[in-house]
Amino acid sequence: MSAVTAASVPATASTPTPARSPGYWSGVFRRFRRDKVAVGAGIVVLLIILMAIFADYIAPADPTRSSMLRRLRPIGTPGYPLGADELGRDMLSRLIHGARLSLFMGVVPVFIAFVFGSLIGVSAGFFGGKYNTITMRTVDIFYAFPSVLLAIALSGALGAGIFNSLLSLTIVFLPPIARIAESVTTQVRSMDYVEAARASGAGPGTIIRVHVLGNVLGPIFVYATSLISVSMILASGLSFLGLGTKPPTPEWGLMLNTLRTAIYVQPWVAALPGVAIFITSISFNLLSDGLRSAMDVKG
Repeated sequence: MSAVTAASVPATASTPTPARSPGYWSGVFRRFRRDKVAVGAGIVVLLIILMAIFADYIAPADPTRSSMLRRLRPIGTPGYPLGADELGRDMLSRLIHGARLSLFMGVVPVFIAFVFGSLIGVSAGFFGGKYNTITMRTVDIFYAFPSVLLAIALSGALGAGIFNSLLSLTIVFLPPIARIAESVTTQVRSMDYVEAARASGAGPGTIIRVHVLGNVLGPIFVYATSLISVSMILASGLSFLGLGTKPPTPEWGLMLNTLRTAIYVQPWVAALPGVAIFITSISFNLLSDGLRSAMDVKG
């Protein structure tokens, strides 16, 4: 958005100084603050992040210490506020430590896909022509597969492990982000201020950096935040299928897998990792919806 610079006027005692209009981001913050649901979801997300960061200080016990004498203790057992799992490990401690890896597998693949997907989509949308056709048709090959099926296929081919799951999820989220970036950039490319920059002799790099990125990164970022919850669910699903995290590392999806045989013995204890995934996912979704409304991003 081009700025209009007013002509300089000598300051006098009788000339009042005009009030400075609030900027775009201050308006976004003001609208976001009015959305109580989004603010509440943001607080929940912040608390979960802080819990993951300070897990070593918050967790009451070692999440890997087992005791077969205390296996499948119910919720409310002294010393085990949220019960114990199938190996007698404290569920509260495992949930707190599990938030680290679950958040990591939710945020990192989306962030990497956001960076490279934006690069691919913005360049394809800006330059157009054969470059756009070749690039986006290649992206569409991956975009044609359902995300769950593609993640399982890639993880199965690469093998189990955190790094392979991270790579698989990044590949899954790269096509949709690139598609959104290309679509938004194509619209911005035809704007008057971009044409004026071209007429003034500005190069493609300058136009993209100064005039395009500032107008397309907002919608791309909002869309990417909505994928964090999907990434967490997919990562948990991969761990549940044995294609993600390996025991005894605490991770919510892996905990659901190991506790599935205890569903008839201690159903509430077995459901706790699922509840954690649900609360975190819905909080990220509500936060993304609030950001979309505050930034006036349509779609």
